[in-house]
Amino acid sequence: MQTPQQKSIIGQFVSNLLRIKNPDEFLEQSQKGGLKKTLSAFDLIILGISAIIGAGIFVMIGSAVIGTTERVGAGPALVLSIFLVAIACIFPALCYAEFASMIPVSGSAYIYTFATMGEFAAWMMGWVLMLEYAIGTIAVASSWTGYLIKLLEGFPMLPEALRNPPEWLINDYQSAMEANIQLPHILGIPICLNLPAMIIITIISLILLKGIQESANFAKIMVFVKVTVIALFIGVGAFYVKPENWVPFAPSGIKGILMGAFAIFYAYIGFDAISTAAEETKNPQKNLPIGLIGSLVICSIIYCLVTIVLTGMIPMSAIDLKAPIAHAMSFVGQDWFAGAIAIGALAGLTSVLLVLQFGTTRILYAMARDGFLPSIMRKIHPKFNTPWVITVLSTILMLIGSLFINMQVAAELAIFGTFSSFIIVCIGILILRKTQPERHRPFKVPCCPWFPLIGVVFCSGLMIVALREVQTASKLFPLWLLIGIVIYFIYGYKSNRKQEALKLQTVNVEETAKIEEKV
Repeated sequence: MQTPQQKSIIGQFVSNLLRIKNPDEFLEQSQKGGLKKTLSAFDLIILGISAIIGAGIFVMIGSAVIGTTERVGAGPALVLSIFLVAIACIFPALCYAEFASMIPVSGSAYIYTFATMGEFAAWMMGWVLMLEYAIGTIAVASSWTGYLIKLLEGFPMLPEALRNPPEWLINDYQSAMEANIQLPHILGIPICLNLPAMIIITIISLILLKGIQESANFAKIMVFVKVTVIALFIGVGAFYVKPENWVPFAPSGIKGILMGAFAIFYAYIGFDAISTAAEETKNPQKNLPIGLIGSLVICSIIYCLVTIVLTGMIPMSAIDLKAPIAHAMSFVGQDWFAGAIAIGALAGLTSVLLVLQFGTTRILYAMARDGFLPSIMRKIHPKFNTPWVITVLSTILMLIGSLFINMQVAAELAIFGTFSSFIIVCIGILILRKTQPERHRPFKVPCCPWFPLIGVVFCSGLMIVALREVQTASKLFPLWLLIGIVIYFIYGYKSNRKQEALKLQTVNVEETAKIEEKV
């Protein structure tokens, strides 16, 4: 039998877990944060294209067509998978647009969860977003290494060490073990590091430290290069399309189409990345919805065109997993163009890295501002007005992760993170419409509650199918969630209570000062 005191303690504990933060508090915090508002609607579309047109189109499209050891491929029917993904994403994108125009602050789905479901759910959402962004960064950086090596192979005048570097310098430890690569040892410890991936992660972090507008300008250059290369691939490759390569159209049936949708879903992290820039956007109520919906439409059309041309150019069995588009041009005798595609791929992957690392820092910044992380992580650079401590620390963690995590597993884990954030955002819209119907909404999801519910059904269905098929990632994803729960109760919960006490003390001091002043 519980005593009244025990019931009171338990009740307070549950109350803290479910503590909701009013959107007005986030808006007030953002006004004190010091982040510059410099991004336009065009900048946001560029950021979205930067995140979406990258690893998905240059790397994952190959495994989505032919499959892997753990999942079947869609074959030429991948174009239907992309159409399915576009439909599944349009509903969460509309929900993101409503939230982002209503609460234009850094933090994305983490902030929206805190405003609707409470403290514990917000922490878990932030933890999942770390999986989506930080682990996703590692997957893209690994792909970047593969295309860099392919590009360097085309320059015979370069030293052999650059064109054909040691395998232990261009692979993570897990991949090296799977490929039985002989590793050097120092004091009995095997040495293996993906050096190009580590270098590009560091370079992108330095760009982000300089400022968001500088990062956006860099992204524009990268987007121009990769979109030009993709347009050339579609234009040139169309002349080599053979309709017989589209037969059989769906070799693995509906299961293949669904798993193809799962594989290509990785590309659509771009929506979440756009909303993380809300606090640094000019006129966010208008520009955020344009950026979200615009990038979705543009990128879905590009993906469909590339898929149609790629699967029509070469037989499904000949598609390369590591560099499918560049290999396709080599397959039809256009070796010169394969090198150009490698350049476009590097530009595309670099822009994705920029957006993913940007999203990582902004979400961590929002969590630190709410007391989930140490206060030092809230520090803004006095000159560049960027969260420099978080940028440095997250870079170090990504560099360590790149030593061990396999590209395919990292990508699949990031996909599970994307599914989770999309589902939660759709549910959050339904909750806030119920709890705060009077709140001003510059943009509204049409046909609510049906559109958010359709988004939940689509994303949940694809996630359930993938959990049954993908063995490694489906085991690591629950483990990641469990680690997040442990960290919250060991540190996050206590840190929030300390911050609440400090805030209450500050309020009391201010009220006392006002009373004394009146007296």
